[in-house]
Amino acid sequence: MEKSSRMSLYKKPLLALALAAATAGCAVVPEDMRRETLNAGDVPLVLSSKPTPNNTPLTAKLVCYGERLEDAHKGHIALAVGNIRDYTGKQNDLEGFLVTQGGALMAYTALGHLVPGVALYERFDTQIADAELAYLSNRQLGDGRLHETTDAQTGQPTEVPWKPYYGGSILQSDFYIVGGITELNFNIQSGGGELNVNNVGGKGRIYTMNVGVDLRIVGTQTLKVYDTVSIQKQISGYEVGLDIFRFFDNDLWDVNAGAKNQEPLQLAVRMAIESAILDLVPSVTGVTPQDCKPAVPLVDDDAYEAIGGKAVTTRASVALESDPA
Repeated sequence: MEKSSRMSLYKKPLLALALAAATAGCAVVPEDMRRETLNAGDVPLVLSSKPTPNNTPLTAKLVCYGERLEDAHKGHIALAVGNIRDYTGKQNDLEGFLVTQGGALMAYTALGHLVPGVALYERFDTQIADAELAYLSNRQLGDGRLHETTDAQTGQPTEVPWKPYYGGSILQSDFYIVGGITELNFNIQSGGGELNVNNVGGKGRIYTMNVGVDLRIVGTQTLKVYDTVSIQKQISGYEVGLDIFRFFDNDLWDVNAGAKNQEPLQLAVRMAIESAILDLVPSVTGVTPQDCKPAVPLVDDDAYEAIGGKAVTTRASVALESDPA
């Protein structure tokens, strides 16, 4: 066989291999991706990044605001979170609910960044505490030690293995945050283009959707609603692609390559809840997060006030005076 003939046999496989490698390059692969066997006899698993704190661009602003609250109130204002449900009604037959059902958990995490500037109390899931208080009242709960108490019949001091309980161990909250995820609007704006010449071409598309939350802050003892807020967050994404479907000499080539990316939906929900908390908490504390900046600039504070941002300081002072909590 001649040299030129042998070369022609290798050209097409090599070209196909190069094209496959180029197509694979469209996907972003983590640099630290590796295969590890965690237990003897197990199939190796693909491992990439390590667990990291689930911070958002607003985390730094929440921490800064918490430091200001600590200077002003020393944690004397107690907050809690009620149920923050998904009210969008949007479901997927294959994957269940489209929007996270953990709105209250996200709100608690956001308020946790304000501690010790505020006191944070559990009200969302009190199952364990309720069970142990029931054990206490039935004289069933102990800690492995003997406790001194007074015998009800003789009036004499005695030691018992159960913990005596005289009530009042649960501290009251002053305000709580409640509400829900109320909007999920698909494709509020989209656009793009596509061009094909002789079955060779490319396409590109951009699209935007949004999610919204409605929250309120309520006085625990009076049930007075001190402030309400509605926050929406737009979510953008893009898609680009390249398609080839045509004959080259006697070979039919069918090649598809592209990339698609979208801002995470649940991250947008978390940021909307965090933004709502930054609006609600100043209404009952009298301390604003002014000059506290997010890690990634999102909106200019002056521009926010110009389009109707809340002047919370005056209303907050009235709220604190009117609610003895």
